[in-house]
Amino acid sequence: MGEAKKRGFLSRLLQGDAAEDLPADSAAEQHSDAPMPSGETPATAHASDPAADGINPEITADINADINADIAETAPKPQSDHPAPSASSEPAETGWFQRLRSGLSKSSTAITSGITGIFTQAKLDDATLEELEDVLIQADLGIETATAISAALAKDRYDKTISDQEVRTVLADEVEKVLTPVAIKMSLDTAHKPFVILMVGVNGSGKTTTIGKLSAKFRADGHQVMLAAGDTFRAAAIEQLKIWGERTGSRVIAGNQGADAAGLAFEAMQEAKAAGSDILLIDTAGRLQNRTELMAELEKVVRVIRKHDASAPHAVLLTLDATTGQNALNQVEVFRERAGVTGLVMTKLDGTARGGILVAIAARHGLPVHFIGVGEGVDDLEPFQAGDFAKAIAGLTE
Repeated sequence: MGEAKKRGFLSRLLQGDAAEDLPADSAAEQHSDAPMPSGETPATAHASDPAADGINPEITADINADINADIAETAPKPQSDHPAPSASSEPAETGWFQRLRSGLSKSSTAITSGITGIFTQAKLDDATLEELEDVLIQADLGIETATAISAALAKDRYDKTISDQEVRTVLADEVEKVLTPVAIKMSLDTAHKPFVILMVGVNGSGKTTTIGKLSAKFRADGHQVMLAAGDTFRAAAIEQLKIWGERTGSRVIAGNQGADAAGLAFEAMQEAKAAGSDILLIDTAGRLQNRTELMAELEKVVRVIRKHDASAPHAVLLTLDATTGQNALNQVEVFRERAGVTGLVMTKLDGTARGGILVAIAARHGLPVHFIGVGEGVDDLEPFQAGDFAKAIAGLTE
């Protein structure tokens, strides 16, 4: 399906009668650090009528109130034939690259202002290179990348006057070299039906919202999608996923709050197989990577999935909150070891993000980065492009 048709399909799914995108998980909806109850058999629910599916009307009303507020804020305002002169004629930043630049503004501003301060009428020597490395490390790019950038600069420019623009260009080139090997489009192996995607991550990283956006994209590509509300600890996550299922035409397997997450995952595997679904997206409860008992629960979910299909899950996606900074490195290490993470989705590149950490993660772990998100809208989650990210973080124009 062509890109224009895909976007049109997404618009029909998430606008008008289908309403708008759901708001991202908020701080108020953080998951508890307590272990999830186990041993209960989930009651299957399908996304159709909210009341019939047991959706709490108060929670649904709250979610829809937020959606309506977003619609009111983003709806185009009536334009006069003769608009009044404006103090600024600057066009709105609506393109993906502009939104990415805005999302990385905190990191890029710190880097570019640091570079400008160092290289204004200064020669490239050991002192300036050391200062540059400090700026890059403080921006979370990592020691390996900072060292590679300073070495690339010193190779042909040592003891020469160099402009901040030249430094930023080299910075973008070196960052792109680090990111290009991990900028891998997510592929769905049609030999597996359903293709099982397990979503994992810490509290509030945006797993449920990301599942909704991915389901919309997969549906736009013509796939039959099923969703499993495996975050059984948090009622709002179950309700939210049911609403996403309604809006994207995806069947939802859900149980009562507190149901056994591993049992629900197994039931979802059975249902997806019986229904002939192409893709099964399984949500999980947020859990801190340093809580051994919670990571053991996640391992149990993986084991149970494999009892139904030894090759599943076929993809384990870790959502990373871009505002987290250095802690994201530890998250990748632990979730990779305990849950077999196969790819990353970075969320919340919203202007307050410390996006440089993605470079450090790529250099250290080499895991594929499939998607990045710059906002709450369904079109704000896009496949990761190394060149765009590198230019944006270096403060360069497209």
